[in-house]
Amino acid sequence: MSVVLFLVLVIILALVVEFLRQWWVKITEIPQIPKLKDVWWTDQDPAQEDSTIQPFKIHVPDEALEDLKNRLSNAKPLTHPLESIQHQYGINTKLLNEIIEFWRTKYNWREREAFLNKFPQYTVNVQGLRIHYLHVKPTETADLKVVPILLLHGWPGSIREFYELIPILTNPQPGRRFIFEVIAPSLPGFGFSQAATKPGLGAVQLAVVFKNFMQKLGFEKYYIQGGDWGAIIVQHMATLYPEHILGLHSNMCYATSFMITLKTLLFSLKPSWFLEDRFVKRLYPLKEYYANRLLETGYVHLQATKPDTIGVGLADSPIGLAAYILEKFITWTNPEYKNSFDGGLNEKFSYANLLDNVMIYWITNSITTSMRLYAETFSLKQKRLNVDKIPITIPAAYARFSHEIIYTPRCLLEEKFKKLLHESDYEGGHFAAFECPNILANDIYEAVARFERYYMYGY
Repeated sequence: MSVVLFLVLVIILALVVEFLRQWWVKITEIPQIPKLKDVWWTDQDPAQEDSTIQPFKIHVPDEALEDLKNRLSNAKPLTHPLESIQHQYGINTKLLNEIIEFWRTKYNWREREAFLNKFPQYTVNVQGLRIHYLHVKPTETADLKVVPILLLHGWPGSIREFYELIPILTNPQPGRRFIFEVIAPSLPGFGFSQAATKPGLGAVQLAVVFKNFMQKLGFEKYYIQGGDWGAIIVQHMATLYPEHILGLHSNMCYATSFMITLKTLLFSLKPSWFLEDRFVKRLYPLKEYYANRLLETGYVHLQATKPDTIGVGLADSPIGLAAYILEKFITWTNPEYKNSFDGGLNEKFSYANLLDNVMIYWITNSITTSMRLYAETFSLKQKRLNVDKIPITIPAAYARFSHEIIYTPRCLLEEKFKKLLHESDYEGGHFAAFECPNILANDIYEAVARFERYYMYGY
């Protein structure tokens, strides 16, 4: 080999190595925390903003209830399900007819309205949005430290998910030296909170809104907890505003990065070498895992691209709305429930409780605006902020439920959560606060006790 050819090969190799080095640095580097502005999300004149906190009560006019009754009574007959099919094609219309009959003849909205009004409720304006929220203080605080906690729900849930959880968090528990002051808002565009009239209000921007929301209420430091969209938003809050967050508790921890993708593919070569048996069964083989994800996430693509189109039909038909929402409470609670007639709804919930949640969407006409959160979050503009790739450095905790849609092992979460101080595993599904409030509440207590010990002793 001539000296010239040898030198050319060395130069080419050096260029390839340098290219690979720069590529590796680029895909593994931690982005800077973006500086986000306090965007005004409605067409309301900022100069006319009412910055006061106002008490709130749910009250639906009789005319709206009469309209609902007429729609339930005069609906077209539902298409009969296929032979031997339960909920594999979506909600079984035989079960849906049973629920509609209960809704029409036994569900008493005025009684449920009184139940929903049992906790103190308020509204406050934040960045042009009138935010509705529950604010429940402890029943007694003698010798107990009171710690504030922000609870955030997701889709297709609402603040209704927290009604069995809140009394546990705000009543003294044996052996606990602290108690919670609970703040549980409706997400903007969900239920009784005002929707944005301008595009761009995704999960990252909601983190800004809720940081400002808590400041409006007088809280500078507090704990945060969430599931579904709530889980994503509290992660963003912990990433963007660690100086305000004492600790994060989630029942749907989510992490994505190049290293996580690389590890996931590596684990697929021999999963049992890297993961416990329960993770191997849930996550591998990858072909089956992603096939199941596709089966259960068609709604994501629809809502992330054409939320206003599907919203027209759901906003016009209470039966269509109930079918669309309740189907998620079947398959997301336990995927096996789709093979039984009652879909597990009678086992884990009650028709009255589930219809409370449906009614919140119906009476506020908020199904379309709630689904827009998908379109705003799964956008290139949102992705370019790179918030998902920035590690969370505050204390964090993960309550992992066996049938959760996103089921992530610790070895992957540690790429995102650098202080994952508490981790636990339970039987249950996606709507943990609604399905098993005692379990979730106890885990929140355990996590915060661990956080408090960390701040006191450093471990």
